[in-house]
Amino acid sequence: MEPNSKGAATFYQYKLIKKFPVTLTLLRIYVMLPLLCLLLETVFLSWWSLFFLILAAPVMLWIQYVISRSVLLITGHPFSKRWKSSFQLPWLGYIPVPDQYISYRLFRKVQLHNLWIGLCVSAMFVVWAPPAFTVSLIVCHLWLLLPRLYTLIRLRHDQIDGMLKFNPTDASYYSQ
Repeated sequence: MEPNSKGAATFYQYKLIKKFPVTLTLLRIYVMLPLLCLLLETVFLSWWSLFFLILAAPVMLWIQYVISRSVLLITGHPFSKRWKSSFQLPWLGYIPVPDQYISYRLFRKVQLHNLWIGLCVSAMFVVWAPPAFTVSLIVCHLWLLLPRLYTLIRLRHDQIDGMLKFNPTDASYYSQ
């Protein structure tokens, strides 16, 4: 008897290990952080900081997109249907598609490369741009990565071979 390979589906069973809910309080704090940084920048650096912060946000989104896609391309992982740009709080930027499992190891690799290369690119702007713009780039970079870095920090002592799943209201960690 021949196995039916066309209609057969593979089902993966994952066991939920941890769930990190995005509460309304955390979301409010997350939204208030750039406003606080803007106030501090305006007081200590320049009143142009408002303009620079507005300009730095799309620039940093693009830089993070390029870094993430490059890491995924270099590592040879399929990303066309598994990663997308999101403009929904708190998962702003280029992230795994909601309701899809992604390897924790791959996610960690992409985010850590994103963190360090993004900081280096931002620091390079200090030579050509005003200090307020460089600070705005760094603030936007860290603010965009903050929810993903929070997830990585919370998972730093867990197994590295698990799976992550991002939903609009939480991030979940599963084991196989």
